[in-house]
Amino acid sequence: MQLISAYCAVLFIWATTPLGIKWSNSSLSFSAAITLRMVLALVLCAAILVAQKKRLIHSAKDWQAFCAGALGLFPNMLVVYWSAQYLPSGLISILLGFFPLFLRVFSWLWCGERTLHRRQILALCLAFCGLSIIYAQQMQSSWQAIVAVLGVVLAAALWALSSIWVKSIGVEIDAMRQSTGTLLIAAPVFCVYWLLFDRQVPVNWQLKSQIGVAYLVVAGSCIGHTLYFYVLRRCSLAATGLLTLLSPTVALLIGFCVLGEMLCGRELIGIALVLIALGVYSGVFTQWAALISPLAVRMRRGIGSSPG
Repeated sequence: MQLISAYCAVLFIWATTPLGIKWSNSSLSFSAAITLRMVLALVLCAAILVAQKKRLIHSAKDWQAFCAGALGLFPNMLVVYWSAQYLPSGLISILLGFFPLFLRVFSWLWCGERTLHRRQILALCLAFCGLSIIYAQQMQSSWQAIVAVLGVVLAAALWALSSIWVKSIGVEIDAMRQSTGTLLIAAPVFCVYWLLFDRQVPVNWQLKSQIGVAYLVVAGSCIGHTLYFYVLRRCSLAATGLLTLLSPTVALLIGFCVLGEMLCGRELIGIALVLIALGVYSGVFTQWAALISPLAVRMRRGIGSSPG
């Protein structure tokens, strides 16, 4: 039950993170927004670790796990924040849906696990079709948007590589320690980038941007990253990868249920395709077929042997 709750919490946070990034960028430069988020998140996580009276480092191998986790933040989060200037939040969620595909490829190259089955490839294609139908009207055609699309896909690849690296290390690290150590490695790098290439200090820091940064610090980095490392350690890579396929649809449903946004026929078709794709990917339909087929055979035999 604890794992299911953590999984659902990560799903909700990921569904709302792209919108939070858009809000935080509204009156901050993209590098200032992500740097501020990482620094404040590090301070918060370190304070929680001190309050829990936990040591950050238990062995030299912990540093390897922290570096692996940091790859999931820099440079890919910097790329996502830059891309958010030119892409709508829904499209960013769709592009991050490449994560499970990269996850399977890297797990095959790194860990020798099986590659994607034809069933899983079909499921991914269905999911992308469904998500594209949902967010088709948000597409842009400027050259910045094209570069941003490629950047988010690259970020998904780096994120998958980081996840595989963390999981392959195999050392048992408390999720809060993993989050704090990861931020300890990544936050200074973001600061160096801001000092070298930006140095912009906001003159008018709007409330909307403040709310976005605060939400991403607490929910996105402190809670979200911690729960993600918890889920990553205890779930299969396939189950972890499904998070990025579910989050865009969850974002749409949150808008419908909480914000009262209406769903048109195109969006309902897209949601249906995503749900079918998830069933195909997880093998639910195959399991149902395995359960139903013996019953169908018995029914046919019963009908064939009935009198008259």
